[in-house]
Amino acid sequence: MTPSNSPLREQLVFAKSDALLRDDVRRLGAMVGQMLAEQVSPGFLEQVDSLRRSAIARREQAAPVAELAGQLAQVPLEEAEGLVRAFSAYFSATNVAERVHRIRRRRDYQRQASAPQPGGLEEVLRDLRDAGVGLPELQDMLARTCIEPVFTAHPTEAVRRALLLKEKTIVERLVADIDRTRTPPERGADDALIRQSLTTAWQTNEAPPLRPSVTDEIEHIGFYLTQSLYRVLPVFFEVLSAAVESVYGQRIELPPLLRFGTWVGGDMDGNPNVGAATIHAALAYQRAQALSCYQTDLRKLGDILTQSHGHAEVDAAIDARAAAHRALFPKGAVRSRPRLADMPYRQLLWAMRARLQATGDGTPGAYPDAAAFIDDLELMDASLARHRGEHAGRFALRRILWRARSFGFHLAALDLRQDSAVHDDALAALLADTEWAARRLDQRVAQLHALIEGQVAVQPDAAALTLDVFRAVQSLRGSLGKNAFGPYIISMARTAADALAVLALARIAGCTDAGEVPLDVAPLFETVADLEAAPEVMRMLFEDPLYRRHLAARGDRQIVMVGYSDSAKDGGVLASRWALQRAQVELLDVAQVAGVQLVFFHGRGGSVSRGGGKTERAIIAAPRGSVGGRLRMTEQGEVIHRKYAIRALALRNLEQMTGAVLRASLRPRPAEPREDGWRAIAAELAQLSRTHYRALVHEHPDFPTYFRDATPVDVIERLHISSRPSRRRDGGIANLRAIPWVFAWSQNRSGLTGWYGLGTALQSGINTHGLSAMQSMARDWPFFTAMIGDVEMLLAKSDIDIFECYSQLAGDLHHALFPQIAEEFARTREAILAIKQSDGLLADDYRLRLSIRLRNPYVDPISLLQVELLRRWREGGRTDEALLRTLVSTVNGISAGIQNTG
Repeated sequence: MTPSNSPLREQLVFAKSDALLRDDVRRLGAMVGQMLAEQVSPGFLEQVDSLRRSAIARREQAAPVAELAGQLAQVPLEEAEGLVRAFSAYFSATNVAERVHRIRRRRDYQRQASAPQPGGLEEVLRDLRDAGVGLPELQDMLARTCIEPVFTAHPTEAVRRALLLKEKTIVERLVADIDRTRTPPERGADDALIRQSLTTAWQTNEAPPLRPSVTDEIEHIGFYLTQSLYRVLPVFFEVLSAAVESVYGQRIELPPLLRFGTWVGGDMDGNPNVGAATIHAALAYQRAQALSCYQTDLRKLGDILTQSHGHAEVDAAIDARAAAHRALFPKGAVRSRPRLADMPYRQLLWAMRARLQATGDGTPGAYPDAAAFIDDLELMDASLARHRGEHAGRFALRRILWRARSFGFHLAALDLRQDSAVHDDALAALLADTEWAARRLDQRVAQLHALIEGQVAVQPDAAALTLDVFRAVQSLRGSLGKNAFGPYIISMARTAADALAVLALARIAGCTDAGEVPLDVAPLFETVADLEAAPEVMRMLFEDPLYRRHLAARGDRQIVMVGYSDSAKDGGVLASRWALQRAQVELLDVAQVAGVQLVFFHGRGGSVSRGGGKTERAIIAAPRGSVGGRLRMTEQGEVIHRKYAIRALALRNLEQMTGAVLRASLRPRPAEPREDGWRAIAAELAQLSRTHYRALVHEHPDFPTYFRDATPVDVIERLHISSRPSRRRDGGIANLRAIPWVFAWSQNRSGLTGWYGLGTALQSGINTHGLSAMQSMARDWPFFTAMIGDVEMLLAKSDIDIFECYSQLAGDLHHALFPQIAEEFARTREAILAIKQSDGLLADDYRLRLSIRLRNPYVDPISLLQVELLRRWREGGRTDEALLRTLVSTVNGISAGIQNTG
């Protein structure tokens, strides 16, 4: 093995500004140690510490991995799970300490009025003002801006709700003493609560014993929506409003530019457990959660808005509206409360709560929709504004108003997704045409036109499951409103017929509004070949008269989803990123010619090979004109927990996304004369990278076997963390979903899916075009900068020596394949260091480097223990359930430790 493949000499060094982070890490670490000694034994704690010291020594002294691996190979099975859980407890504590420190750093910036936090809204607005953006231009863009994170049920780290609540307690206690202002008794009480949370977490299974149902997944996402984002949303608008006022000297009315989406309950692609029933269940659950949140808010608001006639002026409309609401109910059901007769706002709030209750119960007096509820809030807001109520409750009322405008009665828009092949099967059944999918494109388009126009009879009882989905949409839109549903996404979209099929099926099911299908139809282009074909597919759709009629009813706006997962699985990271970049540019041109507004929906995951990385950097790197004030992107796996579990960090993420969208939309980077040449080089390197990647992954006859032997994919396939199967259909790697594919390669610490093939391409670029040209691309072209930065992060988290231990599980195939993989890893690392003119990975990112260093001593032993347990489990025929349970713990531990895994 070449020296460049060995771990760096990683010393743990805290910057002076991180002294309190170091203290929190030590404080929590000490409590974890005390808990382990109490719950297991002092001897167990000493065993854990011994292994941790060995892992640190390996990192700091570049020692061979064999010594640590040898220690772990001697661990009896009955001790293995405890060790895994112990190491997981340590780096989970580190995760919490780091997240709290991010809050501390934000507070430090807020104390310095002259230095806004980088990436924050005030800094972004200052830069835009200095670039010539006036307040009218900003207001116009804000009116057209829509930021929409979309949460999906693609877990690679599914944290139980019970454990989320324990983590929340630890965060709250650390935040309470974030500046070290607590008294000794208060700190002692905090420590007791932290110890309680750590101990009860230790006594709780990390995962439930059964695979989660779709209902479980709905409730899991609901935790983040109601416990974090619902609370944070009005704060986001207050921060944005304050930033505008600070920079432009004027307070403005902000539009509801932030909302949320979800796939949970509507993502049917390859999941037989999702359909019309789960669509109803998801939206019913979300509706109940939204109404409950509003009830709580109105009850609290009633304690604030106690203004009485004679002491405060109130619009007469308030009393009139309260009386009108009471009149909606059966006689006597909701009476005026005599003791509140002199408190008009409380009278109205009392009646509004009654209407919300009726809305949830489906009884007379219910609100017809969220707009009517918002109208009541706006009525009170106007009255307070007119009658000196700015500091007499208007602040609290406007917080509820922001929530109602963004969340409505649906909480998050439910996207629907289905594989195009399922639509073809449904149409074949409806038309009694077994050859439907094989017919020429022009024949299918003509038949679809006839179906859309109602000119063809169909088998009335055929394709019931598919048609019931559209019937569910039709029935629910009336009670929840048009914003309750996001787009209908077509996986594996390859032709214009795939989009027309959705319109035809919707019409057959009776899902129409004023004669048109009331859904945005969003083709999802996933593979490299599909991305290359996407512009022609959309051109054909835009030229189709029936589809253009549909688009006209949708405001001539077209959503196109671009997939990062399957394109990278198909051709490697550079080929994927380049195909996505080029497809967006060409699609924008097609849409402009057609007079259609194009909205890109980015299907990103957490890992680099699935589009992961820094969101802010990715937005700035997007093609000019592709953002246009709109960001719709998936959030999934451990990314959801990392970004949104803590309210202050959720706020920071929303700020960064919004700031990047405003930068990219209002002042996109200027035209770069060198970019044409860089594009030509990128196209050349993408092809080289794709060829090298496919030669191993898709064309080497032994690679599928090697993949299954050198990764824990056989364990991942048995995890109880998703309601969805790991494959769309039977077959080899091509039919394996991108998530378990990437997850498996991150578990074995190689990260192969995010860099293999890139090193060969970069080295060719250096040899052909010169190192200086490659350095210019990485420095001055945001597309290339983002890609290099993302891969550098992945390489820093990878450990080729630990991966070699996994590779040895493949027997003879290890000797055949590992050397070329290790060589490509070294080649990629060396090329990136040369291009960045750096002596080490992440040399310019101290925080990420520190974060990785803090976790490695705890993740490395889990990885090596996983190797040993995989060997034992497989040798025993994969039948030992106790071994499997411990292996599952190692999977969860590694995922939480290295992050960016799925």
